[in-house]
Amino acid sequence: MELFSEIYNCYFQVLRRLLQNQNAMTIQEIQTEISDDVFGESLLSIIPKIEDGTWNLFQKQDGLYLSKLGKNFSVPLSHLQKSYLKALLSDPRIRLFLEPEQFDTLKEMLKTVNPLWTQEQFYYYDRFADGDPYDDEKYRCNFRTLLQAQKCNQFVDIDYTSPRGTRVHHHYVPCRLEYSVKNDKFRLLAIERTRQNKMKLEILNVSRIQQCTLMDEKLAAPPDLNQFIRSSYYREPLKLRIVNERNALERAMLHFANYEKNTTKIDENTYECLIYYNQSMETELLIEVMSFGPMLTVLGNEHFLNLIKSRLRRQMNLFSPEYPPKHS
Repeated sequence: MELFSEIYNCYFQVLRRLLQNQNAMTIQEIQTEISDDVFGESLLSIIPKIEDGTWNLFQKQDGLYLSKLGKNFSVPLSHLQKSYLKALLSDPRIRLFLEPEQFDTLKEMLKTVNPLWTQEQFYYYDRFADGDPYDDEKYRCNFRTLLQAQKCNQFVDIDYTSPRGTRVHHHYVPCRLEYSVKNDKFRLLAIERTRQNKMKLEILNVSRIQQCTLMDEKLAAPPDLNQFIRSSYYREPLKLRIVNERNALERAMLHFANYEKNTTKIDENTYECLIYYNQSMETELLIEVMSFGPMLTVLGNEHFLNLIKSRLRRQMNLFSPEYPPKHS
């Protein structure tokens, strides 16, 4: 994988930026341009190759260096890059981000390329089976409308079916689309304007959107979504104790990576983690905590502890004498 890594590392990117610059530069200006993006010792390797012409990418005249390439030069894709792109095309979610014509064009261009991996090579052992309908054209159309509105800070008119089955109809500014690996679903974080002309945060399941239409009204600047999210948190965060055995700390940081949290070291092998969440995150967070394992202990808050106890009681009742387990 070295070639794939090299193409995308900071050295390649900074040299590409220099070569696209059509203004002549001194060697000091080149050094300043790249010093913020690479390690200090890398300059000892890069600068001499530019100065003595080893790379033969710059024309030197009167102490100035000018790129020999045009501003819009293109770099051909490597076979590994093509193989990677072909693999992405096999993921049904990729069509949410591409217009049908774009997808068909890429598929034709890569028709002779073998994918780097296939979807059949993945087995999801801890994911719900009722994921979003990525092949449904109405879902794709709504998703792309939300993406466009998010980029332009534009209001959308959304007709939505709530989890209780009631139809609601409001105007929103889409701010973020999030994907839940466990649920295999996308959710929309949006700002809704209330009747009192105030703005509040709403979280919608994209699959429950029946119709989504762009409106003419736009905001002058994107809303501060993080501030809206923080203001919706419960007053008391979830408090966890993590015993760092079997790499538990690293696994916990990855497991809860999508939550705002604060982790402190208590002693040599014990850590305390505070996770900030709101009501819309609560059920998923509860499932994730219970699925983690014995290296994690819930210390609080009291509300979350009661939710865990209630969930455990329901599970225990499934195996009570009144409901004996079924044998095949």
